[in-house]
Amino acid sequence: MMRTTQSKDGTLLAYDVYGSGPALLFITGATCFRSSEFVLHDAQVLAESFSVYNYDRRGRGDSGNTLPYAIEREIEDIEAMIDAAGGTAYLYGHSSGAILALYVALRLGDKVKKLVLYDPSYANNEEDLSAFQELGQTIHELLDQGQFEDAIGSFLQGIGIPEQALIYMQLSPQWNKTVALAPSLAYDIALASQLPPVELAQQISIPTLVIVGEESPAALHDVAGQLTRAIPNSRHIILSGQDHMPKPEKLLPKLENFLI
Repeated sequence: MMRTTQSKDGTLLAYDVYGSGPALLFITGATCFRSSEFVLHDAQVLAESFSVYNYDRRGRGDSGNTLPYAIEREIEDIEAMIDAAGGTAYLYGHSSGAILALYVALRLGDKVKKLVLYDPSYANNEEDLSAFQELGQTIHELLDQGQFEDAIGSFLQGIGIPEQALIYMQLSPQWNKTVALAPSLAYDIALASQLPPVELAQQISIPTLVIVGEESPAALHDVAGQLTRAIPNSRHIILSGQDHMPKPEKLLPKLENFLI
């Protein structure tokens, strides 16, 4: 049964809870919503060991979308979700969700017990950052023109989703729901349009696990290394045989070992 809570600015946040272990807040990346097939599967598998709080980020699914957007509003959303989970929680952030989780750890460290970042999707150098910013400009133009499906397709192609995988997604019965998320791409672009904030990361004091998929792009391996070296109390592992979309069955033992 869907539950709701309110963020500081009054935005309604929709979420589900699976499992009965320690609270784990699942922060998803771009084009994800809590009832999408793979997000739901991830949450249900991780619920074997955790109480997984699986929520729609603002502008997605059943959550509201109070404007104007600012990263600070998403940090407040997560604080509201942590409060709904009892006041403290483990954080698991994936892709741009990992970037958001990092900022939450900086702001709300006393409420975050431990932090897990999977493939945080920063650009690893100035050249890649420039290319991503160009992609972001294209996406903003498509969004301004109301071309949501083209915006989603261009974004997914731009970040390296294979053509066959994109075709599979377009044939999915959930494709229309994915297209409806297009305006929230602006939020993920805002999160990822910078290099890894290594100086800020040095201020994170809570235990942190940085995971990168063995088959994830080389740039993400570089980013994971930069953040691991910067965060004082951190560990870095490479998840064997996995790419940017890891199988939760492979991920769960790593989370159990680190968090519990």
